[in-house]
Amino acid sequence: MIERTIPVERVEDVINVFGSFDQNLRIIENEYGVTVINRDEQLRISGDPEAVMYAEKAINGLLALAAKGEQIDSQNVRYIIKLVGEGREERIPDLARDVICVTAKGKPIKAKTIGQKEYVNAIMDNTITLGVGPAGTGKTYLAVAAAVAAFRAEKVSRIILTRPAVEAGERLGFLPGDLQSKVDPYLRPLYDALFEMLGTETYNKYLERGNIEVAPLAYMRGRTLDDSFIILDEAQNTSREQMKMFLTRLGFGSKIVITGDVTQIDLPADKVSGLKEAMKVLDGVEDIAICKLTGADVVRHELVQKIIEAYEKAEPMDAPSEVSGRKAYHKPVPRKNSVDRK
Repeated sequence: MIERTIPVERVEDVINVFGSFDQNLRIIENEYGVTVINRDEQLRISGDPEAVMYAEKAINGLLALAAKGEQIDSQNVRYIIKLVGEGREERIPDLARDVICVTAKGKPIKAKTIGQKEYVNAIMDNTITLGVGPAGTGKTYLAVAAAVAAFRAEKVSRIILTRPAVEAGERLGFLPGDLQSKVDPYLRPLYDALFEMLGTETYNKYLERGNIEVAPLAYMRGRTLDDSFIILDEAQNTSREQMKMFLTRLGFGSKIVITGDVTQIDLPADKVSGLKEAMKVLDGVEDIAICKLTGADVVRHELVQKIIEAYEKAEPMDAPSEVSGRKAYHKPVPRKNSVDRK
């Protein structure tokens, strides 16, 4: 057993790090099997030498974020514990995040993980960005936030959100109502994000003026989209023909973000996902970024991360690749403009 001390500069930062009823502190103590006491303007960490070393790194990282005004919650704590365990504690300061935009209710939207921050930076720096990763990594939400920020800054004159109308194992063709009523269920996640960013009244105003368009992918054919921020959601369910059609809609002054999860493809087994093919074809093309988010970037309930990890472990390592027919366990070597989360 050893004891290490960390000097306390601001009591407010310690309160922030410990969390309500010390819930964040309990996570650290349970993870490392250490005891942390706040006494005489010092944090005293006691336990086994290796555990104390890791706990000290995690607490120092959390205190650094708190000092920069970041609000610490259990999600921050678990993510930083993961970074420390991977030996990437030097990346913790990167989590002091810039605000992408502010919602209608005044909530600041920020990237919450290193992967998300690199994804947002890629959107800002490139004309076309492919954001690929599992559910809960914020692919669509952050893309919509970036679109709203660009629109408010008058960098684009309209926002266009689209996704393929492919059912997730269900048949919705007999839904009542007109065409708009039938396609609304496919587009609901996009509506939800826009409503939160803009508020219902502002959203409806921009929709009437034509500044915002939410439509199925089929509606994009034959158009040239200038001065627009265009988001293609659920792109794993596009065919190769649809993906090529969509990419060639790009006009002057526009930006495209394509999001999807290649583990949730709802296409027939004999169809190749347009997203998977685009990731191979476009890798290395200038001004196109490919961002690969992982389970570490999941910002939903912590159980979502565990579910994703469980499914990844359950997948047979020698399953053939859907595209090439070869073994799929080889990790591709990243090339230029590819942001691959380690």
